[in-house]
Amino acid sequence: MAALANFVKERASRDASASALDADEYALFAEVGRTRRVNAGQWLFRRGDAGDAMYVVSNGGVALDFGDDLVGKTLEPRAFFGELGLLIGDHLRSADAIVTENSELLELGHDEFEVLAKRDPQLLAQFLRRAIMRVVLNEQALIARLRHRNRELQGALDSLRSTTSLLDQTEALARTDELTGLTNRRGFALHLERCIAEGSLAGHVLILLDCDRFKMINDSYGHLAGDRVLQSMANLLRAVAGANDIACRLGGDEFCLLLRDPGREEAARITGYIVESARMLVRTHSQQPQMTTLSIGACMIDGNGGDGRWEHWYSRADKALYRAKRAGGDCIEWLD
Repeated sequence: MAALANFVKERASRDASASALDADEYALFAEVGRTRRVNAGQWLFRRGDAGDAMYVVSNGGVALDFGDDLVGKTLEPRAFFGELGLLIGDHLRSADAIVTENSELLELGHDEFEVLAKRDPQLLAQFLRRAIMRVVLNEQALIARLRHRNRELQGALDSLRSTTSLLDQTEALARTDELTGLTNRRGFALHLERCIAEGSLAGHVLILLDCDRFKMINDSYGHLAGDRVLQSMANLLRAVAGANDIACRLGGDEFCLLLRDPGREEAARITGYIVESARMLVRTHSQQPQMTTLSIGACMIDGNGGDGRWEHWYSRADKALYRAKRAGGDCIEWLD
């Protein structure tokens, strides 16, 4: 930013000298040019107008507006402008020019320029060098501004990407259970909303799971032991969940597994594997408990009963889970 500011300041200083006629040049232009008196507020030309003349400020002032948030200019006596309209055929004006106070201008067209060439070709060549120098300075300033703008845009894009990434992470955290890393109840609800909107719930299998006698573990071994059991449960569900399935901790020691189109036989195999794996973990760790046996309630979602409402299917799986718990746990109950 400081480099650009220094460049613009230096360029403004050079541009000021490049944009004004010296005393000899002004005297010659005043002899040849047509005097034009213009009132304050009058437009000399607008951006996009065809130009075939240049101007010199004799007294008063003119403001140039280049638009597109480019820096404008205020011209004082002896400043010249609009020369490209004279030097380049079919040139379109690149700025709006408005008189800021009652002013007197010199106007020079092609005829006047030919007279200048005959009167003092050396002085005219000096002016042309100055005019070309100003064009070069303007191009350099434009390139510097564009580079600075590109850096600003790149910085804004980097900031936007960083913010978007942070928002994605925040949103993911809001859908994730902190202890187990599984989807939480909110994330599960959002997943269900998408499935319901797509009409894709039919064929899923809903499985609710509870850790048997979990409160006893917390009371006997402490909450850290209880946390280890919940994490073991999460690892077990992650191991059986496919890419299109979703494993969720609904809260406390209640978990959920939603299988996408597995078929009854495959779903029964998966639930059986979960129960048997939990039993093995219970038998393996006799000191600090790493796992409990499980009560599981499951139902097929056929998309017809209960008018397709999710609460209907959750209620059925919950009833099956209650039956499993009443049977002493460590078992699977289905409600079809």
